[in-house]
Amino acid sequence: MSTRQTSRATALSSSSPSSPSPTRSADEIDRQLRAFRIPRSRFLAGVGVAIVLFLWSADGAQFNFLELGEGTANMGEYLSRLFPPDFSQFPLIISLLVETLQMAIVGTVLGAGLSLIVAFGAAGNIAPKWMYYPCRWAMNIIRSIPDLVLALMFVSAVGLGPFAGILAMTLGSIGSIGKIFAEAMESVDRGPVIAMEAVGASRRQIIQYAVLPQALPLLTSYTLLMFEGNVRGATILGLVGAGGIGLELTTAMNRYEYGHLSAMVLCIIVLVTVIDQASAIIRKRIQ
Repeated sequence: MSTRQTSRATALSSSSPSSPSPTRSADEIDRQLRAFRIPRSRFLAGVGVAIVLFLWSADGAQFNFLELGEGTANMGEYLSRLFPPDFSQFPLIISLLVETLQMAIVGTVLGAGLSLIVAFGAAGNIAPKWMYYPCRWAMNIIRSIPDLVLALMFVSAVGLGPFAGILAMTLGSIGSIGKIFAEAMESVDRGPVIAMEAVGASRRQIIQYAVLPQALPLLTSYTLLMFEGNVRGATILGLVGAGGIGLELTTAMNRYEYGHLSAMVLCIIVLVTVIDQASAIIRKRIQ
């Protein structure tokens, strides 16, 4: 084959459709990415609205960096009183932490179970309209009531102690986690649901075989997040006498026992950190 024929064959092979040029593929990728870009005018308008909303909120909430700077010295003085921590009542701290953990476990189990039941009625893809709206409204009402108000209500009903805190956590979970459970069920792939509807499956079978298997990883992850929140929430509920270590925290602050207060705070930090790391490992394995 002559040199002219060789160069002509090389040119034809390089221009064949079977070997697209890198420039063309880069242009196609850029064109696809451009379709997802937000228009500049819309982006600038959104930023402007966000800035105005932030300034309006900061003015109404009396947010002031100058006052924060002036109060830094007082904050530093308060934190200095917390050291060194006093672990002389360490057995009492451990027993209260165990009580707090037990409250969180029971509240999470009961709250997750009731939230799942309510979520079936609040998921638009599986619940009828007559059930969907009442369940959504009920969760909105519960979510709008602060946990401390629920704790005070149950303290007046059943008395001081962890039982009131468990009831408050259980009821509060329905408003927050129930909504998340319902949205997790609504976000499942519609393909298996449509296929089971086409073959005449009942609503129970659709939920059992098409919805729950897809939503189960998210439901488990959200339940673990709820457990972490309940551990911290049990600490706060104790401030109003609903059990846990919160009541002892309030007592230590009122008596100016800063060393004892610091020891409890450090133990709470360790407990929350251990729970957070353990739940992160579990969530990573189920996803």
